Amino acid sequence: MRYADFTPYDLVLLAQGLGVTVGLFTLTTLVGLLIAALFTLVDYYRVPVLRQVIVTISEALKNSPVLVQLFLVFFGLPAFFHINMTPFMAASLTISLNTAAFAFVIFRSGIDAVEAEQVAAAKVYGHSRWQILRFVLLPQAAAFSIGPLVGLLVNQLQVTSLISVIGVFDLTKIGNILNLRTLEPFIVWSVVGLLYYALAKLLASVGARIEKRLRRSVVWEGI
Repeated sequence: MRYADFTPYDLVLLAQGLGVTVGLFTLTTLVGLLIAALFTLVDYYRVPVLRQVIVTISEALKNSPVLVQLFLVFFGLPAFFHINMTPFMAASLTISLNTAAFAFVIFRSGIDAVEAEQVAAAKVYGHSRWQILRFVLLPQAAAFSIGPLVGLLVNQLQVTSLISVIGVFDLTKIGNILNLRTLEPFIVWSVVGLLYYALAKLLASVGARIEKRLRRSVVWEGI
């Protein structure tokens, strides 16, 4: 069996796949965190019915495989509702909702971690529910949540590799194409793995810096 040589164009393909992975991860992170923030507000204000619906959806997304969710969105929804769904749309929707489900739990836990005495004191001083959320709960909840949130996002970055199974030409899909062409799996998958590793380390490093600043800010305000 003849092995094909690597070409400069292979590097272009890897760069394109990396761009798709980073772009989709950025999009799904922003959308997912926004949805999670809305879910958290509904939970905080204890909106009847809607709160129970959100908790149920979150539990379903957290406790089912992402690959099954991806297949349901890409194959199931178009068949059931007779709509068009591109691979990128399906990947974006699935990972955004999955990120939202886990981030919602992290945000809610961060709020619950704030001492009840601080909330009670704010109520005594006549602050509204929104003022308590804005000035008492959110600054401290953000400091409590950033560590778990960064861990979640690093995991979601790895989860994006699953989208290759529905035809999205991300980093993993390009790696598979190069592997089939060159028949050099050790080299190809080592490079792909190192690229994912570099992205994860960069994300973790940025998250650590943000967490450090947030904790300093909370301590300073407490003083």
